[in-house]
Amino acid sequence: MSTMVFVNLPVTDLDRAKAFYEGLGWSINPLFTDENAACVVVSDTIAFMILRREYFQTFTSKPIGDPSTTASVAVAISRDSREAVAEIADAAVASGGTRSRDAQDYGFMVQQQVEDPDGNILEFLWMDPKAAEQGPEAFMAEGGADS
Repeated sequence: MSTMVFVNLPVTDLDRAKAFYEGLGWSINPLFTDENAACVVVSDTIAFMILRREYFQTFTSKPIGDPSTTASVAVAISRDSREAVAEIADAAVASGGTRSRDAQDYGFMVQQQVEDPDGNILEFLWMDPKAAEQGPEAFMAEGGADS
């Protein structure tokens, strides 16, 4: 079995959160979903566990922050193209999310940041494969996206 990543996110309204994440084209795994939590399948190796805040609290002795007012994590997810970044960010807004900041275009990489209905930050990005391989400084030194 390959390594998987499970990102636990607190939510105030589980049904609203499920609808939001399904609106991004992701599915809910019913085997790991109940009245307290839902497993959002992002890929074969990544899942979001969206947890009612009260249930999330049972996993930690620390107070749970309010993602609508404070940022403690931003989940960055790569996409296959610039267009795919724009498409999923648009889908997030259409599904009840909000844009957190203006789109960023660095030439070798684009990013669009959105928040889910609870304020959890999702950042969608695409990086030119050459920049990912060489590193952004070397890529730009060779002429960047124009080469």
